[in-house]
Amino acid sequence: MSRIASEIFDVDGRIAIVTGASSGIGENMVRTLAAGGMRVIAAARRLDRLETLASTMAGVVPMRCDVTNEDDLKALVAAAYEQFGRLDVVINNAGKSDAPVKAEEETAAEFAAVIDVNLNSCFLLARTAAAAMIEHATPGSIINIASVHSFVSSAPNNQAAYVASKTGLIGLTRELSGQWSRHNIRVNCIAPGYFPTELTDSMMGEDSSGYGYITKRTPMRRPGRLEELDGALLLLASDASTYMTGQTVVVDGGWTMQ
Repeated sequence: MSRIASEIFDVDGRIAIVTGASSGIGENMVRTLAAGGMRVIAAARRLDRLETLASTMAGVVPMRCDVTNEDDLKALVAAAYEQFGRLDVVINNAGKSDAPVKAEEETAAEFAAVIDVNLNSCFLLARTAAAAMIEHATPGSIINIASVHSFVSSAPNNQAAYVASKTGLIGLTRELSGQWSRHNIRVNCIAPGYFPTELTDSMMGEDSSGYGYITKRTPMRRPGRLEELDGALLLLASDASTYMTGQTVVVDGGWTMQ
């Protein structure tokens, strides 16, 4: 029997965790999932912003979380099962950049700090969530937020650790998918191009050189709008992608096709 789009992409009643939820892509993803009827644990370090977000959207549970703290990550998963009895979707969105540090001047500590947030924390939260899903014998979808710079250099920007971490996240996604597919746990990526976030604020002013760089290099001649990530998000969070795992959905206005 054929189904209509609203049935295929339905996420009503599901439970999600979103890290880096206090602004930008993470905040928009929380809003999109909650608008679809999901209960969303919105996690970030800035609890005040999360509480403001929760006050404007039904179904949003704010939780302070430092993704470099393994106990904080365990607490997110525990909260999902304690409050809702299940966990369906985990979105590893929290991230940071080492820009504008030149590689020859970057310290080991600076490099490691970016890897810790962008890669290590994704593994730890995915591992904790998958272990719980396996224990409860329930399917799940883990969505990692990578980048166009998982595929191409960021030059002339200087982001050695960012590029390394986001490239590594693609490989981690494939490996975890291979290990957990037998448990009906899907692991996929979304790789955004340039969108308005705190990491790209300095590049979003139309009079800035950064904005000119984005519009010149992007075949669609503009940065993305946050809502243009909603389709990829709902694809991977819903039953529309039940036979899709280990993949990366690139949403970049054509940046990486050149």
